[in-house]
Amino acid sequence: MKALLSVKKGVALAMVLSSMMMSSAHALTVYTAGPGSLAKSLASGFEQKTGVKVNIFQATTGKVMARLEAEQANPQADILISASWDTAEDLHNRGWLLPFNSANADKVPQTLKSADYVAQGISALGIVWNTKSGTPEPKEWNDLTSADFKDKVTTPDPSLSGASLDLLIGLQNGMGDRAWQLFDALKKNGMVVSGPNAQAVTPVMQGAKAAVFGAVDYVTYGNIAQGESLKVIFPASGTVIAPRPMMILKTTHHADDAKAFIDYVLSPEGQKMVADAWLMPARTDVEAKRPLFTELKVLPTQSNGTSERGDVLKRFNALFAQ
Repeated sequence: MKALLSVKKGVALAMVLSSMMMSSAHALTVYTAGPGSLAKSLASGFEQKTGVKVNIFQATTGKVMARLEAEQANPQADILISASWDTAEDLHNRGWLLPFNSANADKVPQTLKSADYVAQGISALGIVWNTKSGTPEPKEWNDLTSADFKDKVTTPDPSLSGASLDLLIGLQNGMGDRAWQLFDALKKNGMVVSGPNAQAVTPVMQGAKAAVFGAVDYVTYGNIAQGESLKVIFPASGTVIAPRPMMILKTTHHADDAKAFIDYVLSPEGQKMVADAWLMPARTDVEAKRPLFTELKVLPTQSNGTSERGDVLKRFNALFAQ
């Protein structure tokens, strides 16, 4: 009898372990460049709809890409959500992506989708200003080079933030050499290159600095909603937008679940979560809680391949290393 019970317990344990392994095998792994709260909401909503668990790795674009590169021999990610459109173009050119056209992408503008990636949502870059800093409200990028803002400006590190690098390229495309004169003047005025976006915004929010040059806007909109004395300013001379591309890695073993996840993010329910995170929804039929890119002068960020992006980054880093 004891032997029979032991066998039954062993069978039960094996069934539990097998179930756990199946559950793990059917889990999706999503690598995403923030915001973490949005990723968790989408993962939870998708799991409730489908029963498929979603494992999230959330970090800056630079760290996410470094992890992808390091795992080439044993890929772990099924889906990548980046903060830089260039990431998707690069991986497309390298043949890493699985083509997929979601039926829910029919309300997404053509410029925000391709055969194998599509925008989750869109942010824009602007000046974030502390309204209690005692400095005059800046209207243009050049305003941050004035004596009023001496040693009072931060900027995200473009080597860690793809969107920040996009801004450098957009300003160079729009202003030519005058863009580098602007960066030089900012350097001479004491602008500090911080870490990722949040690290650049924090001292401004705390009052240690007065403004951020080129902050990703959705983080600050969330801070303002929580009562922080901040304002997002989009210069009339132009700025860049940062569509957040979603893509399925060709190495995925769960292509159907990955496609279903993209469908869910682009559904009205998923896009409302995107809007609630203070991003612009990718779909034009879902209401936003903040200004849309159609209300901004958008500078072009198109470059002639990754070498140009690398050259811009090197030039900027060399300037601020002086």
